[in-house]
Amino acid sequence: MKYYIIAGEASGDLHGSNLIKELRQRDPAADIRCWGGDLMEAAGGKLVKHYRDLAFMGFVEVVANLRTILRNIDFCKADILSFQPDVIIYIDYPGFNLRIAKWARSKGFRNIYYISPQIWAWKENRVHTIKASVDRMLVILPFEKDFYQKWDYPVDYVGHPLAKVINDHIVQHPEIRKDSKTIALLPGSRKQEILKKLPVMLGVAAAFPDHQFVVAKAPGQEDDFYAPMLAAYPNVSSVRNDTYNLLMKADAALVTSGTATLETALFGVPEVVCYKGNKISYLIARKLIKVKYISLVNLIMDKMIVKEMIQDDMTTANLVTELKEILENDQYRSEMIRNFNVLREKLSAGGNASAKAADLVMEELKR
Repeated sequence: MKYYIIAGEASGDLHGSNLIKELRQRDPAADIRCWGGDLMEAAGGKLVKHYRDLAFMGFVEVVANLRTILRNIDFCKADILSFQPDVIIYIDYPGFNLRIAKWARSKGFRNIYYISPQIWAWKENRVHTIKASVDRMLVILPFEKDFYQKWDYPVDYVGHPLAKVINDHIVQHPEIRKDSKTIALLPGSRKQEILKKLPVMLGVAAAFPDHQFVVAKAPGQEDDFYAPMLAAYPNVSSVRNDTYNLLMKADAALVTSGTATLETALFGVPEVVCYKGNKISYLIARKLIKVKYISLVNLIMDKMIVKEMIQDDMTTANLVTELKEILENDQYRSEMIRNFNVLREKLSAGGNASAKAADLVMEELKR
């Protein structure tokens, strides 16, 4: 069978790589062409475009790069027509993927969406495009099945793929121990978000001279990009392609909003969630987004588990205050970790999400 998989971010690359591994177990002769990253390529996909060339964050940034985005869409359509896949699998990345899915349906291709766009947060009317264009939707968050049910659109809940990925990593690395002096900094993967958040995060290091702050560098960004920002801080170091081992060691973390907040929680690391973006993009988003929280941890638990420092609240002073609370208030810290354990149980209920997703893809192809 021929599979065409489209992911546009680092998290999609991770989930896409695990899906590719499972598909190859079920279809050893699989011909897989993909948009994603190094992980999907290492898993056996033929990489067409790397996500570092696709990730534009915020309304203003999307408008500024509209010509590039439209060129990528045209290129993707031509590449699909040339490849003629038996199925196209979309991983999140809705602005791009829903356009391709609508077009692909008109051309007679079979569409499967793995990891739903967060339309429950904003642009809920995208559900009409999904119903008209997507043959099967595989969701990874417990509340998404109920969301789609109200729109009379049946979906398959497969569990969250990170639950197994992270549990497996912990089991495979018993030698890594917690270090009470290590603080992880996860500033994101896109260049513009790193430039906005990392300098504020780094400012916290000066208030904790006895701690070692470690920046998790994004796979898509070069060392030279980080060097000027890190140079002024003697107690700051960095790692590349080693974020999970860093989280196993870290005593606390400052984490950019997104999948990383969930990963950090599943490793049981008390965290502060950080978001700061383009001011105009933020003001537009605030008017459109309907959810109470920006962190997946809080959304899934439906209550404030981790503190969210958003836009103007994301200051070095506020991060210092919250980090001190995490490090020095044992009751506060213990309650956060207890909630992380409940979260882990919720997301593990589906079992091996990547395997379930692969089974459903194969089931759909047999129809």
